Amino acid sequence: MKRLLIANRGEVVLRVLRTAKELGLETILVYSEADRHMHYLSYGDEKVQIGPAHASKSYLNVDAIMSAAITWKANAIHPGYGFLSENPVLAKRCEEAGIAFIGPSSTVLKTIGNKSRTKEVAQKLDIPTIPGSYGFLADVDHAVAVAREIGFPVILKSLYGGGGRGMKVAYEEAQLRAQFANVSSEANAAFGRSEIYIERYIPSPRHLEIQVLADSHGNIKILGDRECSIQRRHQKVIEEAPIPNIPETVRGDIWAWARKIMAALEFEGLGTVEFLMDQDGAIYFLEINGRLQVEHPVTEMITGIDMVREQILATAGSHIDTASPPIHGHAIECRLNAEDPSMNFMPTNGTISALHLPGGPGVRVDTHLFRGCEITPYYDPLLAKLIAHHTNRKGALTRMLRMLDETLLQGITTNKELLIKLLKNEKFQEGNGDTSLVREVLTL
Repeated sequence: MKRLLIANRGEVVLRVLRTAKELGLETILVYSEADRHMHYLSYGDEKVQIGPAHASKSYLNVDAIMSAAITWKANAIHPGYGFLSENPVLAKRCEEAGIAFIGPSSTVLKTIGNKSRTKEVAQKLDIPTIPGSYGFLADVDHAVAVAREIGFPVILKSLYGGGGRGMKVAYEEAQLRAQFANVSSEANAAFGRSEIYIERYIPSPRHLEIQVLADSHGNIKILGDRECSIQRRHQKVIEEAPIPNIPETVRGDIWAWARKIMAALEFEGLGTVEFLMDQDGAIYFLEINGRLQVEHPVTEMITGIDMVREQILATAGSHIDTASPPIHGHAIECRLNAEDPSMNFMPTNGTISALHLPGGPGVRVDTHLFRGCEITPYYDPLLAKLIAHHTNRKGALTRMLRMLDETLLQGITTNKELLIKLLKNEKFQEGNGDTSLVREVLTL
């Protein structure tokens, strides 16, 4: 592995690029017409325009990505997160071309991309799962029959989806019938597959994650856990590590279940096993993500491990030791987004006219921003990730509030003030935040 193509945009490109350079790899960066002025493009060894602004014709275009990789003689492709990061078609094309895909095999990606199939694997391993349909729903009458069996409320989900898209909650039959076609259509628009499934809806759960690293020799390593409960419409807003305020027996169970299901899937690379905890403390398997997560910095801060480095080395065939690393302190990440909470989180566009980002001990900022940077309407609204680390959770919270206070970004509206309100909320301060907290704070 000598030449790495990074098939993504924004801050994750810089994140992967920095580790690649430290590993001595040459880098090939791809970009769309809308991103042609991004500063990070000058840091790579090569840069290749792969299409117009719309993601479907550039960052989601497998043919364009593969053409760039072959033309510029890439030995490996790192997909980052989002876009094609969990796309089995890209992984398969890499396998056929003899190019290393920094992620699981196309076979594993196809399995974990089908949420119902992964759920069946968990059930066979006696890992608790949320009651729901087996496989996709044939039609709306099938959905109604399952809902009657498991009880309302229920949630309709895209079988191949993620990131909160292709989801709707129904509290009674008429609502379910009205939403069925919309969810199927949204799933098809977002993921190119219209199949949907149904589960019992768990109101206001906590969202818990286990970070796993696996090599091609059957070795599996747990890199700690994270809480990602602070969400808006299934999109994460604040993440932290380790998970606060849970019994150690629960932590032990979810670590063991994560190791068990990854072994059963013969998973290779970096992946996350996700669970929900309901208001009574019951745990349910949710899904597996076979890629680098947006929130990976909090794990890096408490373990001292460069996860991108380990991900690349695992793909290159290295052996990993199976001992989990010691956990040092606590870390919190806030996602600074280009959106206006006062206008129903409408995405905001414009040019960054002034920029000051926080620094100091225990502080990390992952961003691609620069003064004069144009924020366009074509992509995810994530502007920067602010990460605070301290010896304890209270210290990390205090440090994060200081970071946000120090952050200056002019020329575009962001969610900064909402982040401050969430961090100051008593429920969050006590480590009892759940997926309803954003809604609660907005109504105060």
